[in-house]
Amino acid sequence: MKKNLSGLRRKLFLPLALLLSFAAIAQNKTITGTVVNSETAEPVSSVSVKVKGSSQGTSTDAKGSFSLSVPENATLEISSVGYKSMEVVADFNSSMQIKIAVANQTLTDVVVVGYGTRKRSDVTGSVSSVGKERLSQLPVTNALQAIQGSVAGVNITQGSSVPGSTPRAQVRGANSISASTDPFVVVDGIPFAGSFNDINPADIASIDILKDVSSVAIYGTRGANGVILVTTKRGRTGKASISYNAYTGIENFAHTVEPMSPSQYVQKFADWKVQAGSTSTAVLPNAFEQANHAAGITTNWMDKIQQNGIIQNHTLSVSGGNKDVKYYISGDYLKQRGVIKGYQFQRASLRSNIDATITDFLTAGLNLFFNSNNTDGGRASLTAASQLSPYGTFAKADGSYEVFPMFGELLYTNAMLGLTTQRHERNKNINVNAYAELKPGFAKGLKYRANIGYTFLPAIFRRYEGRPAGNLIGLAQVDNTETKNWIIENILTYEKSWGKHKADVTALYSAQETKFFSSSTTATGFINDIQNFNNLGAASNTSATSLAFNTNLLSQMLRLNYSFDSRYLFTATARRDGYSAFGSNTNKFGLFPSFAIAWNASNEKFMQKVEFINNLKFRISYGLSGNQSVNPGQTVSTFATVRLPYNGLSTVGVISNVLGNNNLTWESTYGTNFGIDFAILNNKITGAIELYSTKTKDLLLFRSIPVITGFTKVWDNLGKLSNKGIELSLKSQNVNGKNFKWETTVNFASNKNSIVELYGDGKDDVGNQWFIGKPLGIVYDYKLEGVWQTGESPANQDPIAKPGDLKFADLNGSKTITADDRTIIGQTAPKWIGGLTNTLHYKNFHLNIFIQTVQGVTKNNPLLDFRDLGGRQNLPAEVGYWTASKQTNGRPSLTYNNSRLYGYAEDASFTRLKDVTLSYVVPKALTDKLKIGGATFYVSGRNLGTITNWVGWDPEEDFNRNPGAAVNTNNSYPLVRSFILGANITLR
Repeated sequence: MKKNLSGLRRKLFLPLALLLSFAAIAQNKTITGTVVNSETAEPVSSVSVKVKGSSQGTSTDAKGSFSLSVPENATLEISSVGYKSMEVVADFNSSMQIKIAVANQTLTDVVVVGYGTRKRSDVTGSVSSVGKERLSQLPVTNALQAIQGSVAGVNITQGSSVPGSTPRAQVRGANSISASTDPFVVVDGIPFAGSFNDINPADIASIDILKDVSSVAIYGTRGANGVILVTTKRGRTGKASISYNAYTGIENFAHTVEPMSPSQYVQKFADWKVQAGSTSTAVLPNAFEQANHAAGITTNWMDKIQQNGIIQNHTLSVSGGNKDVKYYISGDYLKQRGVIKGYQFQRASLRSNIDATITDFLTAGLNLFFNSNNTDGGRASLTAASQLSPYGTFAKADGSYEVFPMFGELLYTNAMLGLTTQRHERNKNINVNAYAELKPGFAKGLKYRANIGYTFLPAIFRRYEGRPAGNLIGLAQVDNTETKNWIIENILTYEKSWGKHKADVTALYSAQETKFFSSSTTATGFINDIQNFNNLGAASNTSATSLAFNTNLLSQMLRLNYSFDSRYLFTATARRDGYSAFGSNTNKFGLFPSFAIAWNASNEKFMQKVEFINNLKFRISYGLSGNQSVNPGQTVSTFATVRLPYNGLSTVGVISNVLGNNNLTWESTYGTNFGIDFAILNNKITGAIELYSTKTKDLLLFRSIPVITGFTKVWDNLGKLSNKGIELSLKSQNVNGKNFKWETTVNFASNKNSIVELYGDGKDDVGNQWFIGKPLGIVYDYKLEGVWQTGESPANQDPIAKPGDLKFADLNGSKTITADDRTIIGQTAPKWIGGLTNTLHYKNFHLNIFIQTVQGVTKNNPLLDFRDLGGRQNLPAEVGYWTASKQTNGRPSLTYNNSRLYGYAEDASFTRLKDVTLSYVVPKALTDKLKIGGATFYVSGRNLGTITNWVGWDPEEDFNRNPGAAVNTNNSYPLVRSFILGANITLR
């Protein structure tokens, strides 16, 4: 019986199982769909699409499409490396479109790489981007100020805080000795012929910096010093948007080096008389000083030249468009009054960017740009104010300035005399760029673009110095320069995707010409000051010079990018440049190849189990780039004119100047870069590490040659330089709450520069302070051991020294101090630089704090080399000097004349609270009620505090002066501290 029942069960089970299986199959349906990026709407390939609770699944193809048979009411699990996992309910009624969000936003950031853009995840070279918040929320007059300290490997030095001055940029160290080391600047894809001062920071949408040789090789003979790519704002489809950005604020001295007070100045002269053995009974050295001292009249020269600086900026822009035409139009006006009287800067600019879709296959655009910079006005002298006696006479009885405040001392003139001069200095930038882009329908993925650009740069400088400034015959100077530049670029690109493969090719053919002309006229001997530089013919003596040159650049370029499954990336580039300024005996064309590979390791299947790593990419590149930064005419011998007496008359003669070199060619820089990009802990920490090594050969060296040749200098290709370094960029999300967020960004860069070879003989060039194996910029000087004190015997070390003289180390043991006792004290370039940014958000309030540090810098300090010139000069109160009673060991006596020209090298490292900005974003509910698009108000402070051992105005930009000589009014300007109030308002 049991046996029969068992057999019956087996007979019934098989049909029942088949029936249930058919029922299940009958309930399954096929769904189709695509997976796209939620931000860019671009298809995403290799996305896993699985039925939840089942092993059924598939993955998207190269177009982001998928097809899958699933049960009714099934839930789909969507996941992909670099994207946030999600679940969606299957939709059988239509083709599904699933939007997947990026887990690490930086992977899809679009960066400019030269002649195109790429997603950050597809970049194979070293490309750094400036944070958008520094461009939009930092009130700066120059965009380089926003980059300063915020990008690893890019060293921005202020140089001078003079209104209208431009900071200096250097990418990954100096690659040249005599030629320019400035990076190449490209704006909206066109090489930029102007200055960063010409660009309104509010017009900038992004700044990307190409750093490794593979990335910059695409610019051939101009890329060796890095490339800064600036992209300005464009219009977008939609209703017109009107934006008004404005800020205003005050500026003052960030740090003041106070000269001696009246009592300290009197004591200094008394101490000088003792040290000089003077028998004078005068309290002060000069007649005016003695009279004012007796009358109790003093002048605070620092107060006389100072004023509160005021800065204001207004930018009005309109943008918008439809599917056919998009536009961005802006106007900007900047006015800055300096902290020293007479200094000022005004900038007015207009920009119009228009993009038009003419047909389905043709688009075109026109960019118009005009800028005018004005730095007119005579200027007071900070150098004179710091040197003049507090008992000097400020003004005459008629109210005019006393030319010689310390009369009968005739060396030092009034600090205010510059205000009596008439001075006009204006620069303009007129720029027109147009493009046309063709996408022929017969070849999908093919695109042709033509760029045409024209730039006109006129500049004028006019100056007149007359009787009120102490010039009894009058001096006029008129300089005019103009630069014209045109460029035509033909760019062909082709993109193709198949399966897991993706490739694109870019080809370029371009031509560029630059024309330069300058003229300068100097006139003296005017009978009065009425006509000044407006009538040079009224002068009794005039002299004139002029200069003109043309340069041409012809270029071809080919670049290939290839990607397999978003895991393996390859880039190869070759550029060929021909430059007209190089020698007739050389091939004016050079080829600059490069390649780079990258591995997106986090896209590998085995990495998906490593949950704490969200992104991991390895990059390596190698390439060759060049530097053509030498002016035309350097390949031919040049002669200078000189006036000589001949037969009783003044005759123009010709003397040799620079020897020509028909073999002159560009510098070549070879470089390797290794980089790692990473994101960990659910993207809470992201960053990059870069290691690089470059070597530059055939340096453009302006070297000395024996006078017997008839010349003294020649441009030549000699020597080699090396740069090695490491860079670190790190960003962390410390707190990510609902109402409170805290982010930190850190960047660090260290560069080691060294001279590998000079003239091929293995010898150093001591005269120019170039030493093989040492950095290009070094301080080569005597080693200071202190000050010779009373009772010490210098006989066995420095026999000519006396108490109060500086004590130097006898390094060669000769028992006397000679030039052979000099040694390398330090380097002028920083050993490392860094930046730390903390950004805190609380509801609608945002606080940004940026700290900059520059370490390992040694510089000569001109402020310490005062050479008192017979006790007639005021000195910095904080510096001090040696006396027999004080016996200080850091400063010499007042009579020490520094005959060895010791430079007083000091550690110029510093850490600075660079800027702090507190902003408030008006809530959307309120802006909707006010019917405006948005509003942000902010307060900002810049250069708020500095920690340094440097003695002087500022370690970064301490002005250079000729110690003990007549005042220099050109470079005497302090670092300024700014306090700004601003608003950004958008109307829709």
